[in-house]
Amino acid sequence: MLPALAVVVLAVCALAAALAAGYRAAGIGVPLAGVVLLLLITAVVLRRRRPGMRRRLGYYTPEELLELDTQGLALAVARMLRRDGWRVRLLPAADRPRLCAEDRGGRQLDVVFRPVAEPLPDEDPPHPHRHRGRTQKPVQLIVHRGSFRARDIQWARRQGNTRLLDGPALRRWAEGTYFGELFFPGS
Repeated sequence: MLPALAVVVLAVCALAAALAAGYRAAGIGVPLAGVVLLLLITAVVLRRRRPGMRRRLGYYTPEELLELDTQGLALAVARMLRRDGWRVRLLPAADRPRLCAEDRGGRQLDVVFRPVAEPLPDEDPPHPHRHRGRTQKPVQLIVHRGSFRARDIQWARRQGNTRLLDGPALRRWAEGTYFGELFFPGS
């Protein structure tokens, strides 16, 4: 507590000294500009901390994730991917949203949202079209707010290019963990 207070006192004293020196050197314009700049920085910081702005930047609280429907979860995942440097496209689907994403390194994701990992018999194949001339299959990411069962994990391992994102990992990612740390260690 005491070191933090000392830092704050030093910062305030340094700011006051800088404004006083500016006043002596150039007149009243320097302190006024300093105060206006300080107010502007404070306003920007407070605005970025507001829930709406925070969510648009791709940061969510666990409570906010629980309140989202499937379409809202797809939008949240798209924002989090963009926050981490991915280019994201939302593929139109009335009942099951899908995202198609690519990072700067050329890795591709096909993101789907469903309650269980194993595809249902009436479900479409993972990705009906190819990414612009690429022969490499995209990694399929299955997002689920709950937890996957052992059979879902075994199914994903058999697929080879399928990754499961369960509730705890989704919450870590929404709070700011980089996506690459969750699935692509060392990237």
